[in-house]
Amino acid sequence: MACDLTTGRGKACYDIIGGLKAVYFSVDSMGIVAYDSTDTDVVETLAGTPEFFQYDLRGSVNTFAEVPTKSIDNGTSFWAQTLTIQLPKLTKEMQKELKLLVYASPTVIIQTKAGEYLIMGLENQADVTGGNFSTGGASGDFSGYNLVLTAEEKKPASFILNADPPVAGVIEDTTATVSLVQTSP
Repeated sequence: MACDLTTGRGKACYDIIGGLKAVYFSVDSMGIVAYDSTDTDVVETLAGTPEFFQYDLRGSVNTFAEVPTKSIDNGTSFWAQTLTIQLPKLTKEMQKELKLLVYASPTVIIQTKAGEYLIMGLENQADVTGGNFSTGGASGDFSGYNLVLTAEEKKPASFILNADPPVAGVIEDTTATVSLVQTSP
C-alpha cells in the first residue's frame, strides 16, 4: 500500500541550528525537475535555465513553516508553505523590486543557517500574501519591509542535492544561476 510507513525516528542530537540565511527568488520556468533516484524528496537537477535573485537575511524574525493539511471528507491533502522575511532599510530601488515580487509568483529557494536548501512553490509557485512596508515612530524602531509568501503544494518542500554553495549554479550540474545583481541596502 502507498501509505505504509517505512521507518521510525530516534532522539535527535543537539547539533543543529535554526534560522534562515538567504532566500533566492526566480520567476523563470524550472523546466523538468529530476529527483534523486534513491530519495524522491531530494531535487537533483532542473532542466530549465532559471535565474535566481539572492536576498540575504539577518536576525531571528525570518521563518519558514509547512503545515500538512488534510480533508478526510474530501480525500485530499496538501502542504501549506509560509515564508516570512524581514528586509531592513527602506530604499526606492528595493521598493521597485519588491513591487515586482508582489506582482509575480516566484519559485523560492530557502537557505537555512544549518546549510540546507529547500524549494518552496516548486509546482504551484508562491505568492506574496501579506506584509508591509513601514517605519516605526521611535529612533530604534524597525524601518523596512516585512513580506509573507505562501504556497500550496502536493508535497513538502524538497531538499536540493549538492547545493552548497549556490554560486555557479543553484543546483550542481544544472543551468540554474544566481544573479550577481544586488541593490545595496
